[in-house]
Amino acid sequence: MPTVSRWWSSRSAPQRIDLYTRWSFYAYLGAGLPLLALAIVGSAVDVAPAPAVRLFLLGSVVTAAAAVVLAARGLAAHRTGRRIAWTVPVLALGAGGLTGAAGVWTFSGTGEVAPPVAWSVGLPLGMVLTAASTTWTSRQLLAPALLVGALGGVALAADGAPAPAAAVNAVLVGVTVYAVVLAFRFSVWVLDVVLEMERTRGVQLQLAVAEERLRFARDLHDVMGRNLSAIAVKSQLAGELVRRSRPGAAEEVADVHRIAEDSLREMREVVRGYRSTDLTSELAGARSVLRAAGIRCTVQGEDDAGALPEAVQAALGWVVREAVTNVLRHSEAGDCTIELSTAGGEARLTVRNDGVAGPTGRGSGLTGLRERLTGAGGTLETVRDGDRFTVTATLPTGGTA
Repeated sequence: MPTVSRWWSSRSAPQRIDLYTRWSFYAYLGAGLPLLALAIVGSAVDVAPAPAVRLFLLGSVVTAAAAVVLAARGLAAHRTGRRIAWTVPVLALGAGGLTGAAGVWTFSGTGEVAPPVAWSVGLPLGMVLTAASTTWTSRQLLAPALLVGALGGVALAADGAPAPAAAVNAVLVGVTVYAVVLAFRFSVWVLDVVLEMERTRGVQLQLAVAEERLRFARDLHDVMGRNLSAIAVKSQLAGELVRRSRPGAAEEVADVHRIAEDSLREMREVVRGYRSTDLTSELAGARSVLRAAGIRCTVQGEDDAGALPEAVQAALGWVVREAVTNVLRHSEAGDCTIELSTAGGEARLTVRNDGVAGPTGRGSGLTGLRERLTGAGGTLETVRDGDRFTVTATLPTGGTA
């Protein structure tokens, strides 16, 4: 049982809805028709012809299998946006029609008060329509469901039932079949909504990544823009001095060399993430990225970030980046809280989020952060409580990262 529980908890919400919808169809179609066929056969087994009974029960099993195949193909085609091959529903309807004919043969003339004749027609065809609800809309299924009820009423009238009774049973069978079909069609609609939300979340995550890339591009522009402009101006000046044989060209070339080396160093720091950035910008970037991904984000204590030493801000900035990355990649969070507090010579950063599904292992990112903070005299703690995950980093305000 724990294995099944872990397997279920490791699935995302859309995957759980998909499994629930899929197996609801399979269980109802695969077992429902044979069991109901046995139930109505039991009321007339003593008076019905034995070959007809066996044929009806066998047809029920074949129709159930065909309905399961139709539901599986329909759900797969519905999810990918493709059309299902017309042969599948035609064969399923053919099996249901033959089973209904076998039911009429089985129960006609048995003299039963109950109307098994009408239901022997309505059940197999109704099951096929339920399977077809994976691809047909509720409006498209209304007319076939009423037609199934009418066929049941006609079969009952042909068996000698009074016209009012046959009409009542026709309406009852038709409405019941359509109600069941509508309920399963609603399950497909719910699955569509969940999958669309999942696709929307994927788009939101892509936008969040794009936002982070823009932020990185702005940082790189701030570092390189001024230096490259200076290099261009000084190299042009040095060239003019050389052409005019004036002194000072060597000094300008030396400045170009120095600026180029500084630019290379700063660019490497930006790429590697070691450039000293203020924690306030990291918190603002985290809030922007999370909100772009559709996650409610609350930042507390942001005003205290700028007063921390640069080394502490750099270390806590790493914590913010890694924690936000984990929220985006490894959870289905709807809410995230980032809290910064400074008291007693210690800075404490806490990141809490919900939407954690499945086991949470120790990733290399958190392990690297723990090692970094430990070397600076700080600590990193992670706590899992239900679907909530908390990362807490502490660092002395006089520590170095």
